[in-house]
Amino acid sequence: MTQGEGSSHERRADALLNPGPFGCDMPKDAMEEVGLALLLILALGWGVYRWSRWPRALRVRRAFDADGWRVNAALARHVPAGIHGLHDESYDPSDPDALMDVYSPVKEERLLPAVVWIHGGGWLAGDKGQIENYARILASHGYVVVTVNYSLAPRRKYPTPVFQIARALRYLRENADRFQIDAARFFLAGDSAGAQLAAQLANVISSPKYAALVGVAAPLEREQLGGALLFCGRYDLKRPPYGDLVTTMLWSYSGLRDYRTNRSFSTFSVVDYVSPDFPPTFITCGNGDSLVGQSISFAERLSENSVAVDSLIFPVQHEPALPHEYQFNLDSPEGKQALERAAAFLAEASRAGVSHSKVS
Repeated sequence: MTQGEGSSHERRADALLNPGPFGCDMPKDAMEEVGLALLLILALGWGVYRWSRWPRALRVRRAFDADGWRVNAALARHVPAGIHGLHDESYDPSDPDALMDVYSPVKEERLLPAVVWIHGGGWLAGDKGQIENYARILASHGYVVVTVNYSLAPRRKYPTPVFQIARALRYLRENADRFQIDAARFFLAGDSAGAQLAAQLANVISSPKYAALVGVAAPLEREQLGGALLFCGRYDLKRPPYGDLVTTMLWSYSGLRDYRTNRSFSTFSVVDYVSPDFPPTFITCGNGDSLVGQSISFAERLSENSVAVDSLIFPVQHEPALPHEYQFNLDSPEGKQALERAAAFLAEASRAGVSHSKVS
């Protein structure tokens, strides 16, 4: 072979072979195909991220859950002794998500008002256990506090949690004596997404017309519902905030990209359906929370309907600005104030249905 011939063969080999993945030699055509395949995979991945609820929802869930467990742990030093806890009580044996925890003062023998707390987490995260320490603290004021789990988005969609919480309330009503509950005095409470659900269930119980629109039977008589406690919730789809995070949560929960305008999701906006029969309400939100406008407008709508409202809304200039879920920080004076106001509201609202019955 001459020198020219050798050079020609080498050039042809160089044209055919190029370093492939992990430094391996491979034909140039094959490498181009691999590159195209990688681009297609990346495009598909972006498409899934852009057009599917799941990747975004799971990312948000991880962040929310980490924060929820951290907040609960920080409350441990504020928990008093003498609170009994019953964990993972099933309120619907056919539903693996239908679990509740029940907290009550050990030394109380009489039947007590029940505070049914619905956890937050953007309808796609959260757990009843993340409310445990706050529930124990609230129970020490003389209440049976029940924290309720429900199915999370995007695996389950609206209005599934509404039906589940209604079943939980019905179960508690039917087993009131067993849980030391005075069935004449139920209160609904919730934080963030849980506040929206608590408001929605309160309206289901208060308004037969609204219950029919949602398609759920009222689990309690209106006279059994003493009030609602709403912390940092969203009650109106027509009002901000919007943005990527809100879109991820509400798209996941509704299953609709047009969740703001789709009529099948309109009953989410409790503000549009309240009536004078809505129960007395304690409502609060931090001044640094993007949802504070939601609490203000909902409180105004309740007042317009002659509903008794106790609002704890801090001035815009309040420092430090109070973030979302500020009430769970009992190391702050504002968090302590929220707890004191909530306890005072419960005490006043529960007087009308006082029962002196003892547990048999």
